[in-house]
Amino acid sequence: MGIALPDSMTCVEISQPGGPEVLRTVQRPAPVPGPGEVLVAVEAAGVNRPDMLQRQGRYDPPPGASDLPGLEIAGRVVALGEGVTEWAADDAVCALISGGGYAQYCVVPAPQLLPVPKGYGMVEAAAVPETFFTVWTNVFERGALKPGETLLVHGGSSGIGTTAIQLAKAFGAKVFTTAGSAEKCRACEELGADRAIDYKTEDFAAVIQKETGGRGVDVVLDMVGGDYIARDIGIMAPDGRHVSIAFLQGPKVSINMFPVMTKRLTLTGSTLRARSVEEKGRIAAALREKVWPLLEGGTVKPVIHKVFTLEQAAEAHALMESSAHIGKIVMTVGG
Repeated sequence: MGIALPDSMTCVEISQPGGPEVLRTVQRPAPVPGPGEVLVAVEAAGVNRPDMLQRQGRYDPPPGASDLPGLEIAGRVVALGEGVTEWAADDAVCALISGGGYAQYCVVPAPQLLPVPKGYGMVEAAAVPETFFTVWTNVFERGALKPGETLLVHGGSSGIGTTAIQLAKAFGAKVFTTAGSAEKCRACEELGADRAIDYKTEDFAAVIQKETGGRGVDVVLDMVGGDYIARDIGIMAPDGRHVSIAFLQGPKVSINMFPVMTKRLTLTGSTLRARSVEEKGRIAAALREKVWPLLEGGTVKPVIHKVFTLEQAAEAHALMESSAHIGKIVMTVGG
């Protein structure tokens, strides 16, 4: 059911591993939804670091996923696969996907869809899924952050970071964060961070020790890796939880396990892309219950740095690689 669909669509593919210039706009057959899937006419797509890693040949899509980059979209339902009853044609939706977002049409497993938050446009909605799914499952599920606890977010000015700061504050936590300039630190504090630390001019471990009276932090959300992990362990409170979600400085580290034992620390981490539809659907349901009211009430919101068109995908990736942005980068998709 739905509207008549074109045979082809405009999309952005990775012509070969390399820099932003390897992204090219092409025509491909439009996808068709299978059982339990929904076809979405994409109006906006988020740009994320995993897209960049895939373009570089360092992060292959999981089996069965589209080879096109793009992990989050917003648009309207145009066709339903067999067995889908909870959505209807023309519903405004956003979704976390395993690939294929840089395109006019994208197939999405129905459990992974969420309604566009009330009052949101498609650009804003496309900036929500990847970061909010990531923060919810890693900070609040794996990290088990509770009201009154302290969270350290590395990379506070990123899409993940700006989301983590806002959600942690909304749920009653104290938030420290690191960022790479005075401007980025100001932006983090404006979003609610209690203390933003410029890692280029300050020793974040020393600041944390001073700010917490030597107790340390309860949860660390780390997307840096490398020697940051050992430094994090040194400033974690008893029973603290360290959650790794990326490794900008590499995944191989040398750490002293003694404080892990004596402070009863938990070292964990996760990825989202390869998780099952059922797992992603469970996270989507939790977001709809716990976080959508905050989005619709204005308590939290995605921070959008710049909007490009689909044809400007290479420029969007170049901006992300520069790390000059604060918050999210989004592309609009023409009809």
